[in-house]
Amino acid sequence: MKRTISAMLGKGSVSHNSRMFMANNIDSERSQLNISYCNTPIKDVYRELFDDAVKRFNEKQMRNDRCIDDYYEKIRTGKQEKLFYEVILQVGNKDNMAAISEDGQLACKVLDEYMKDFQKRNPNLKVFSAHLHMDEATPHLHIDFVPFITESKRGLDTRVSLKQALATQGFPGGTRVDTEWNQWVKSEKEQLSQVMERHGIEWEQLDTHHEHLSVIDYKKEQRTKEVAALDSQIVVKSMEVEAIVEKKASVKSELDDFIADAEKTRDNLNSIKDIEQFVAKNASHYDIDPKYELPEPKPMMYAKTYRDKFALPLVKKLKDVIRSILVRYFERTNEMKSVIERTRTQVWSLTERINKLEPENERLCEVERDYSRIQRVLGSERVKELVSTAIAQENTTKELELAAKKKRSRGYER
Repeated sequence: MKRTISAMLGKGSVSHNSRMFMANNIDSERSQLNISYCNTPIKDVYRELFDDAVKRFNEKQMRNDRCIDDYYEKIRTGKQEKLFYEVILQVGNKDNMAAISEDGQLACKVLDEYMKDFQKRNPNLKVFSAHLHMDEATPHLHIDFVPFITESKRGLDTRVSLKQALATQGFPGGTRVDTEWNQWVKSEKEQLSQVMERHGIEWEQLDTHHEHLSVIDYKKEQRTKEVAALDSQIVVKSMEVEAIVEKKASVKSELDDFIADAEKTRDNLNSIKDIEQFVAKNASHYDIDPKYELPEPKPMMYAKTYRDKFALPLVKKLKDVIRSILVRYFERTNEMKSVIERTRTQVWSLTERINKLEPENERLCEVERDYSRIQRVLGSERVKELVSTAIAQENTTKELELAAKKKRSRGYER
């Protein structure tokens, strides 16, 4: 038995997945056959994952406007990261793995076994909602998760990041097609295929070979290719927009560090002024302390005796005081020079980065405008469908290229 594997990015409708909302394509009499693995409110997950990190972050801030009141709302209203992601997995299709058939029951067993090790295999993807549906045409699995990383050097030490979470799990990304997401999806398909093999199902990876087409079919295929090309452009431009948002965040973080150093420099300057004011205020101490006074010479005392017994010891004490003041002065001066030099270097570095990023920012802003135009023409739902289709086609192309490469390698070995 051979069956295909489908893995796509879902819309993340938790109410639909948990059957709080029933769509028209659902057979409610079979809903009792569904399997619910977890359904935790996402706000609770955010509190569990990030509250301690938010507290540590806020304690370090010197300005109240940099503190984070609600990390969930910050991500929800921001543009850099999504609140969560959803992957949908399916074995076969409605024609060969229908939910009401014996093969559909087998697909349910395969997906259930696959799901049991998902969280262990993906420690940086916190699953909060997972459901296996048997009340639709084909058994399929919805997995909703929050991607996060720990020990981050920028912003919160524990924060949301799909790109970094997948990289931490061993999927560093590469080209525009071979992204972290595509690498991870391919790996999960292979995990699912291993479960299928244990149940006697072979993974059928679709071939691109076609028989001779009629004129109508040929035109249909060409239109499909054109749509696929448009889908690829949408995906690429989406990734470019995400990249510039990430770079903007990085530059903002460095600017924040620069401002913090500048404020530290200002505080150090204030400290030196405070020392000078303190010394001036307490200078009278040296006027009234007897050990800093030169006594009157005693009657009949030789000048040499007076010099050796009173004058020279006093001069030595004054030299010690002056030496101590000079040492402290030069120590603070050197500290200030180091801070100022470091600040200058940071200003120069950030200026260079901003100058380099400005043209790219302008280009990607134009890309974002093009993307918005496409959304207005096609509609956001259609664009999402096209993106998902493009990702699936790119994954299929990659898999076929890899299979062809392996086939050629086996041919050379013979």
